Amino acid sequence: MSRILIVEDENSIAEIEKDYLELSDFEVVIENNGTAGLKRALGEDFDMVILDIMMPGMDGFEVCKKIRETKEMPILMVSAKKDDIDKIRGLGLGADDYITKPFSPSELVARVKAHLGRYERLVGGATPKNTIIEIRGLKIDKTARRVFLNGEEKQFTTKEFDLLTFLAQNPNHVYTKEELFREIWNMESLGDIATVTVHIKKIREKIEADTSNPQYIETIWGVGYRFKL
Repeated sequence: MSRILIVEDENSIAEIEKDYLELSDFEVVIENNGTAGLKRALGEDFDMVILDIMMPGMDGFEVCKKIRETKEMPILMVSAKKDDIDKIRGLGLGADDYITKPFSPSELVARVKAHLGRYERLVGGATPKNTIIEIRGLKIDKTARRVFLNGEEKQFTTKEFDLLTFLAQNPNHVYTKEELFREIWNMESLGDIATVTVHIKKIREKIEADTSNPQYIETIWGVGYRFKL
C-alpha cells in the first residue's frame, strides 16, 4: 500500500483529500503546517507528498525545495492562486505537478495514481521498492541488513534485525508476544516466548536514548508491543 503525506493547513480540505485517497486504498498521513510536514517527509518513508503552498511555519515552496535535496518521490503542489508564476516556481523547485483550488477530489486521485505509476515504472528496474525504512533518525536498510541511528551504524543480530524490521514495517499495530514469536522465530525456540522480551530489550538498548521511556518500540501493558510513528 502506497503511503501519501498531505501537508495542508485547511483541515477540512485535508480530510476530504484523505477520505478520497483512502477509498482508493492509499495510506494517508496529514500534517497541518510546513515545518511539521517537512520533518515528517524527511523522517519517514512516503511514496508521494501533496503539498499546499500557503501555510504557517514554512511555505510549500521552501518545503518542496528541502524535500528535493534528499528525496525523489513525486510532489504535487496545491494552491488557491491561479498565477502562472507560482506554477513555474513550484515546478522549478522540483514539484512534479501543480493543481489549483478548487478541484474535484476525483481529479486529485487520478493525478496521484498517474504520478505514482510513472514513478514506479521509472525506478522499478533499479532499486527494489521499500528496501529502506526511515523513521525519526532511524534508518533500516533491508537489502544490506544494516541499521543506522542518526547516521551511526548499530550492530544487530539476525533475529534482532528481523524483529525490528517487522515492527517498523507495521507501525502502530500492537502485536502480542505470541504473534511476534510466530512471525520471527516460528518453531526455532520451541515455544519459549520469553525470547521476544529479551530481544526487545536488546533492540531498545541500541536505538533508544532512554530505555525507560522508549520513543520507537512501545510496551502496551497486558497486550504486547508496537512501533510508534
